[in-house]
Amino acid sequence: MRAGRARPLRAADMKKDVRILLVGEPRVGKTSLIMSLVSEEFPEEVPPRAEEITIPADVTPERVPTHIVDYSEAEQSDEQLHQEISQANVICIVYAVNNKHSIDKVTSRWIPLINERTDKDSRLPLILVGNKSDLVEYSSMETILPIMNQYTEIETCVECSAKNLKNISELFYYAQKAVLHPTGPLYCPEEKEMKPACIKALTRIFKISDQDNDGTLNDAELNFFQRICFNTPLAPQALEDVKNVVRKHISDGVADSGLTLKGFLFLHTLFIQRGRHETTWTVLRRFGYDDDLDLTPEYLFPLLKIPPDCTTELNHHAYLFLQSTFDKHDLDRDCALSPDELKDLFKVFPYIPWGPDVNNTVCTNERGWITYQGFLSQWTLTTYLDVQRCLEYLGYLGYSILTEQESQASAITVTRDKKIDLQKKQTQRNVFRCNVIGMKNCGKSGVLQALLGRNLMRQKKIRDDHKSYYAINTVYVYGQEKYLLLHDISESEFLTEAEIICDVVCLVYDVSNPKSFEYCARIFKQHFMDSRIPCLIVAAKSDLHEVKQDYSISPADFCRKHKMPPPQAFTCNTADAPSKDIFVKLTTMAMYPEDHYRDRLSRDTGNPDRIENLRKIWVFLKTAFHARLRCMCTCNRCTFCICQNFLNSDLLQSVKNKIFTAVINRLRARVAEWGAMLLADDEGSITHQVHAVSSVEDSIFMESSHGPLFLEARHVTQADLKSSTFWLRASFGATVFAVLGFAMYRALLKQR
Repeated sequence: MRAGRARPLRAADMKKDVRILLVGEPRVGKTSLIMSLVSEEFPEEVPPRAEEITIPADVTPERVPTHIVDYSEAEQSDEQLHQEISQANVICIVYAVNNKHSIDKVTSRWIPLINERTDKDSRLPLILVGNKSDLVEYSSMETILPIMNQYTEIETCVECSAKNLKNISELFYYAQKAVLHPTGPLYCPEEKEMKPACIKALTRIFKISDQDNDGTLNDAELNFFQRICFNTPLAPQALEDVKNVVRKHISDGVADSGLTLKGFLFLHTLFIQRGRHETTWTVLRRFGYDDDLDLTPEYLFPLLKIPPDCTTELNHHAYLFLQSTFDKHDLDRDCALSPDELKDLFKVFPYIPWGPDVNNTVCTNERGWITYQGFLSQWTLTTYLDVQRCLEYLGYLGYSILTEQESQASAITVTRDKKIDLQKKQTQRNVFRCNVIGMKNCGKSGVLQALLGRNLMRQKKIRDDHKSYYAINTVYVYGQEKYLLLHDISESEFLTEAEIICDVVCLVYDVSNPKSFEYCARIFKQHFMDSRIPCLIVAAKSDLHEVKQDYSISPADFCRKHKMPPPQAFTCNTADAPSKDIFVKLTTMAMYPEDHYRDRLSRDTGNPDRIENLRKIWVFLKTAFHARLRCMCTCNRCTFCICQNFLNSDLLQSVKNKIFTAVINRLRARVAEWGAMLLADDEGSITHQVHAVSSVEDSIFMESSHGPLFLEARHVTQADLKSSTFWLRASFGATVFAVLGFAMYRALLKQR
């Protein structure tokens, strides 16, 4: 690693400008130094005090505007001096090399005066300036060095001459450098080693850069580090030179052809000792540190606008980064993070971000270690509930550096307004929130843990102080992977607005407690009866003896009355993992809330199977042209293959068979009824009976975008039976023709 050409620092990396104040005894040449810098020649007439000078950013080496302020004891009061000290970023104490009195005043007056006006923990950097070096043939450094060793806030000492223009530009460069790249936070001159805060920051940077987590920076990792910090790749010979320098000074600085942490820290100590501390500061600021070696708010919390009714999710790139982070720390490759592996992952954090409740919020293995799926789920949960905290955590992991993005905000997807999803009757969201509501001890915790695949026996091992009010896991709906987030809402008489906002509601009651259902019914009527939020009632503890609920109507009748699905029996008292049927239903209702709302308005409660089949057909048709179906000719897109897969799908064949069976059974029943009526009627003539054909109704259900379509067949004869079959086939053929036409239209549109 070498200093190279530092990359341009961002606005957040450095100060907006630098203010330099020159102080010292009268007639030591403060004003002459400023005027010589500006005019590049020694002034014949020197005023008592120079006006404030502003040097534009494009003129200075560090590309930062610089203000130079002169002090005159004759023209300014002590109060004005104190004000100037408080506004300065760096102070140059000027003395005359040929004037011992002015040198003594550096320690007897100026340094104590400045320290009194500044905070002890944030001393202003000082530059000692020995002017008029052209008048003597000796150096004042022997006198100044003890002073520099005594006061750590002194950055450096420069001997110069305003008359000969000696070291004038260097003086102000060092002053500017003392502000932008201060030595104080990095290095302790007395002990000749880096300060603990600097070591801690560089250790975090090393661990982030060690992408394979083997304890060394190999050539590829060193090159990546060099490129992102200095925009300059390292040649192979330069890499070897760096390693040789480290090997020469410390024995364990290089291992397995890679730079160890000790070697990495040694290099930066060497840079600082040789006055190249701007190299270390460039690295620190690239990784988000400020002058106090704290991560800046701009780095940890980049701006992210979230409109109302929108949610936050991780995008594909963020999941890839988290996957690589998991693999980096899963050293034993068991697809789970042990406590030691998790602790190693969090070494780049200033604190441990996850508590013991996380193990009961996401999936774990039999040993209680967070699995790969659980790891991603926890990050998904944090992003959904507290996106600012997620941005902070990604910042600690170095997301923006390793992915070479502007900030962590690029890892977040802000979903569109939920109202737009309802209007378009489709959603782009991947995370759905379900509020689980019910009386205390009704089985809500069992529902949450069942989502994680834990039966009652495993749930009994959970400590009370480790319980979680959240559970999140993936659920598959029509082949799509979605996250279902369950939130246990504490029992209360009235729910707050925050407790109402969700995508779907799960109302849980205990079948063995007669007073349990009444609470669910009351909450439903108070908050959800007139809302568009879909609700599902779950009859928990269904393995126990069911008792009659102390309510005016039964749960089944309540659901029928309010056009809801019937109560779903559920138990987690099983030998294996509990059933996930209710979670699939909840996720489906959250994905298609408008379909559920429409069902509540016009649901044929006598035929729940038919409604379910219709919904499957509807969803299949809506997603047929958005899914990448298995293709017969491997093109995965052509109209022929899409339609062939559609026509040959098990779902379509099953629906077609059910429709034919329903029609024929209905017609047979009507024919038998008509024949029985003929035999029973003794008074009517056969001729009259033949011509007086009874009206026969038959309902053939066809899926359309407007709901069920009923066709009535009125004359039941053999010819009518054939006619009904004909029209059924014709209608079915029309549907297929429409599908083919739409597919061809899309194919032609893509070609254009």
